[in-house]
Amino acid sequence: MPEQALSDYLAYLLASANRQMKLGVTQSIADEQVTEEHWRILQAVSDEQGHAMGELAETVLLNHPALTKNIDKLVSRGLVQRAQDENDSRKVLVYISDRGLELVARLRRSVDAHHDAIEEALGLRNTKELKRLLGKLIRESQAD
Repeated sequence: MPEQALSDYLAYLLASANRQMKLGVTQSIADEQVTEEHWRILQAVSDEQGHAMGELAETVLLNHPALTKNIDKLVSRGLVQRAQDENDSRKVLVYISDRGLELVARLRRSVDAHHDAIEEALGLRNTKELKRLLGKLIRESQAD
């Protein structure tokens, strides 16, 4: 039986696609001097609801130490702030600042333009199908 090429493995293809997507997003927002992780955090907290660190870590796909390091950087730039939860003093919530809202609006335009270029290359139907299949893969793998 012939050896299977690395590029035949779904895990490899997903990792490669993730790498390319992350690189594209990073390049599209480079002028704002933020990382792709910063964009994910700012996008997540842009609803102005206040997010607990644990929930936020899960949402933005970062472990707690990495999230804390990134939040520290965003706080130092005045883009987010931390506050104690009024209902649970053990909990710290992260809120976006007005400056952060202004930045996330600019970032959204850049990231949307990047995604539009990918959609144009794949076609609308293929893009929707890819999103559907990836969503299904994520849901199914979480059930395990």
